[in-house]
Amino acid sequence: MAARAPISAADAAAPQPGPILLLSWAHFLNDGAANYLPGVLPAVLVALGLPVGYAGVLMGVLIAGQALQPVVGALADRHGGRVLLVGGLGAATLAAASVGVAPNLAWLLVALAFTGLGNACFHPPAMAGARRLARGTGERALSVFSVGGELGRGLWPLVASLLVAARGLSALWLLALPGVLTLPSLWRRASAPPRRAEPVAAFGEMRRAGGSLAALVGYSALRSVLIIAVTTFVPLLWQARGGSLVGGAGLITVMLVVGVGGNYGGALLAARAGRRRVVAGASAAACLLLVSFLRSTGLAAWLAIAGFGVAAFATLPLTIVMGQDLLPRATSLASGLALGFANSLGALGVAVLGLGAAHWGARGELWAAEFAGLCALALAFALPAASPAPPLPGGASR
Repeated sequence: MAARAPISAADAAAPQPGPILLLSWAHFLNDGAANYLPGVLPAVLVALGLPVGYAGVLMGVLIAGQALQPVVGALADRHGGRVLLVGGLGAATLAAASVGVAPNLAWLLVALAFTGLGNACFHPPAMAGARRLARGTGERALSVFSVGGELGRGLWPLVASLLVAARGLSALWLLALPGVLTLPSLWRRASAPPRRAEPVAAFGEMRRAGGSLAALVGYSALRSVLIIAVTTFVPLLWQARGGSLVGGAGLITVMLVVGVGGNYGGALLAARAGRRRVVAGASAAACLLLVSFLRSTGLAAWLAIAGFGVAAFATLPLTIVMGQDLLPRATSLASGLALGFANSLGALGVAVLGLGAAHWGARGELWAAEFAGLCALALAFALPAASPAPPLPGGASR
């Protein structure tokens, strides 16, 4: 297949909202399926007779598959991403539905692993497709795409907890229906990286990015430790304080749904103040708000966790765009490194933290996550400053 022809300046400035919204909806379903576990985690632990120390291990298995996102991204950059995009959503949706009928730990671990693998296949081609449709409005388009994912991550734990409270764990299969029904439309209309005529030297691209790419992945991994730990242990802390299953899931829903404002607001602020300044400022705010949550009760705790979501997720689309600008010829690979690979490192960190839950309790785990957030803040100052990506050879469009 021949390389894509250059596009006009007018076309380059014109985003395509319809396909971007379809990708955002698919992101909503994918991240909902891959992230509703925290909302029902206490019930899953009770149903299988597992101790609280398994919470971090289960979340680690769910997210560990994201380590494959760079590999998926490289494949999508070279061979096209439509099959990976649609197949990933399908796999994540169906595997997550089987969590509710898991009869033992082995079944549960396999279901979580396949959910994570489907999630890993979906994200790199989806993020590269959103950037490709944006035509020069990277932060805003990635923000719209990210909003879908954050809404899915925020609403699905609450919906899942309500289903489980009303009808038991087996009712989780109902959450798979929207994803399955969306697959045909996604196959027909979704934007994904096309097959390239020329190979992309992935490792060469990464070497050229050098220390900037390493700083970006390191920052993103530490941010993931912070976010995953909060998502995992806040519901457990809420129950330890005498709260309900639905109340603990509601805290996560508030954090993620209100955090949608951070997704879009971070992009708007970055256009004025620069990406690195916004990432550093939002990271500092997230650390302060987590401390506020740990020291608060009642309405103040709910407000603190909502503010934490806004601050933490304001950085997400900015770091993805940073990665894509560092690897302009391999945007799917860049997306996989900045998000999936970093998330897998963060999940590994949370799994290790989870081993100490029996001794520290959920509150102690969250203080350990605060330390990871402070380390991320220090590394934020080493991130690349905003700069446009260099043009591709021959005037080809990204």
